[in-house]
Amino acid sequence: MTRPIQWALLGLILFAFSLPASARMLPDFVPLAEEHSPAVVNISTTREREGGQTGGHPDFEGSPFEDLFERFFGAPPGGEGGEGRMPERSSLGSGFIYTEDGYIITANHVVEGASEVVVHLSDRRVFDAEVIGKDPQSDVALLKIDADDLPTLELGSSDELKVGEWVLAIGSPFGFDHSVTAGIVSAKGRNLPTENYVPFIQTDVAINPGNSGGPLLNLDGKVVGINAQIYSRTGGFMGLSFAVPIEMVEDVVMQLREHGEVTRGWLGVLIQEVTRDLADSFGMDKPAGALVARVQSDSPAEKAGFETGDVILRFNGIDVPNSSALPPIVGRTPVGTEAEVEIRRGEETKTITVEIERLPDDVAAERGGRQPEQEERAEPQSLLGMHLEPLDAAQAEELGLDGGLVVTEVTGNPARSSGIRPGDVIVQFGRHSVDSLEELEEQIEDAGTGRTVPVLIQRDGNPTFIALRIPSE
Repeated sequence: MTRPIQWALLGLILFAFSLPASARMLPDFVPLAEEHSPAVVNISTTREREGGQTGGHPDFEGSPFEDLFERFFGAPPGGEGGEGRMPERSSLGSGFIYTEDGYIITANHVVEGASEVVVHLSDRRVFDAEVIGKDPQSDVALLKIDADDLPTLELGSSDELKVGEWVLAIGSPFGFDHSVTAGIVSAKGRNLPTENYVPFIQTDVAINPGNSGGPLLNLDGKVVGINAQIYSRTGGFMGLSFAVPIEMVEDVVMQLREHGEVTRGWLGVLIQEVTRDLADSFGMDKPAGALVARVQSDSPAEKAGFETGDVILRFNGIDVPNSSALPPIVGRTPVGTEAEVEIRRGEETKTITVEIERLPDDVAAERGGRQPEQEERAEPQSLLGMHLEPLDAAQAEELGLDGGLVVTEVTGNPARSSGIRPGDVIVQFGRHSVDSLEELEEQIEDAGTGRTVPVLIQRDGNPTFIALRIPSE
């Protein structure tokens, strides 16, 4: 071997050892894909078509992928608007085999509204599936096909999953069945605006329409979640995908198998995030917990003595780091059990015992109506950079309030900088109710200058705390 070749080989060896350990030891996904793909299924559904709709995948309609889907899979007979168009449309999703006798887990939105569900196995067998149960709140559905000795996937633990850990997804993006994509866990416990009860696993695994319901696997080949949503402005993958944690999936599936429905624990409070300014106004060292903006009528929380302005810090020994962490914890609590809830109220920390009830089917945030126009109004007065006037009896009744001050105009700070808007109703200042301008003036004086005070307002029917800093003289 010549000396130049020896030097070249030595350089390559030194370069390899200079790489980080993670670069020298990338995972081998081949065994995972070969071993576990047979347990992943393709799910097609048939839905009744609404008048005037095209026949593509509902996730693609109105997106850049609609034309691609039509070209690849073919438009229904009769063409666009033709009389021969079929009265139903098909959609595609994914799922995985849970038991050898044919139970299959998928996403609820894959089968929602379907008149027919068909499961395609990796060995090309096709089965009509029965929908055993669905849970829209967790986006989980359980199917059953008439088959035995099927390959299955083992459930793992999403609780033990670490941010930065490698994960693998298998599914049918755009109908391309048994497609494998890989990435890492980007975050855990993500709360999405439309989902209150699911602490999603966020990954950068490439997920696209058709992947929904498919498994998210760890490097041991165990399911740690089911792929449910993507964050996208185009309809395609943009680096953010979300999976339902497998512990939640397993609990839902067990209830669906036994009862055909899912029950959740209910506390009965409307909550919001504790910001840094609000934490300061409550005398807290740092933002933490879930701030109670309203205690719902005849709820477990009301019966146990919760109050508006309480900050929930721990629930049955589990830390509540932020508001989004509380609903899943409460939801998993068995109905009828007593929970110990640690709260901060004013300058004190105390524990409240509450008996958890079943979440009613029709629970929703109460919303007040638009304030009626009044023929005569008192001249508004200005305090803290806003014009205020008391609610009259008719307004208070329509909004579901006992009293308060309505903001008619924002003229300056500190109201403007705190985010107060015209139309907001000030209900509490600090922990005291506000029924008149005189009361508010007294409370401002008692609070002292240079302090940040939590102020409860009602905006568009929803209670919200804001932090308002009283100017220094």
